[in-house]
Amino acid sequence: MTVLVTGAAGFIGFHTSRALLARGDKVVGIDNVNDYYDVSLKEARLAILAENPNFELFRADIADKDAVDAMISARQDINRVVHLAAQAGVRYSLINPYAYMHSNLNGHVVLVEASRNLPELKHFVYASSSSVYGANTKLPFSIKDRVDHPVSLYAATKKSMEMISESYARMFSLPLTGLRFFTVYGPWGRPDMAAFIFVRKILAGEPIPVFNNGDMRRDFTFIDDIVAGVIGCLDKPADEVDNHIPHRVYNIGNNKSEALMDFVAAVENTLGKKAEIDFQPMQPGDVRETYADIEDTRRDFGFNPQTSMVDGVTKFVQWYTDYYGVS
Repeated sequence: MTVLVTGAAGFIGFHTSRALLARGDKVVGIDNVNDYYDVSLKEARLAILAENPNFELFRADIADKDAVDAMISARQDINRVVHLAAQAGVRYSLINPYAYMHSNLNGHVVLVEASRNLPELKHFVYASSSSVYGANTKLPFSIKDRVDHPVSLYAATKKSMEMISESYARMFSLPLTGLRFFTVYGPWGRPDMAAFIFVRKILAGEPIPVFNNGDMRRDFTFIDDIVAGVIGCLDKPADEVDNHIPHRVYNIGNNKSEALMDFVAAVENTLGKKAEIDFQPMQPGDVRETYADIEDTRRDFGFNPQTSMVDGVTKFVQWYTDYYGVS
């Protein structure tokens, strides 16, 4: 099949594209390769994908309606969409809120609207986030929980994407599925995320920032498990479920809530070097704990995360030291 992957130069987009290509699918990538973080890392990912003749890249902004429409018109053979492009990061939404409105809301509408013109479209899968659970205190987080109280603009845009998708599924019978990702980490990760920051700073002998004085827990999910969930979902288009609307939402997490300080210890043990820790208060827009209920995900497409935190951290550190030439 031919799959459109938005954000193909990004962390999850790169790994998803590579897995689809490995099993013989054609991948049409779209990415504007912006400078939110190190562009050279994005270009390195794209160079690996470009080695496969079944990969084609369109360099464009997903919120650019004319560019997206032109791409869709040129590739009418696309029959699946994996929409991963977005402005990521909770804390950055406090600095540049307009980037989230542009990419996460305008971009999502442009992609969904354009996809209506694909004659063979079977499934549109898009990235949501565990951030939608916001101020919820019941654990683990279940897709049956109400998510009416976001604590960041980023979370609000992700919840809005789910609602937009629901409306398109209702109006046009488009099969859409949203995936709420939980704390993704692994090789080729984003430099603004904890694993990357911790390894870089520990190796440089710099203090690492640890928020809420270390009293944080996360459902750390390794990238290979995330990709397995994305592709498992992609292969099972949404049926007409509640009120005959072909729209679903799932959690994609490790089904474990683990202490942030245990994650720090795993990094220290793998590097063989202790961290200097800069304990800081809770940051605006952040939450103390995340924990994914994945029973529906297991039931509907056999999602079963395999990677422990220790193994995942080891794989990330191995990649980091190889990629950056650190001994």
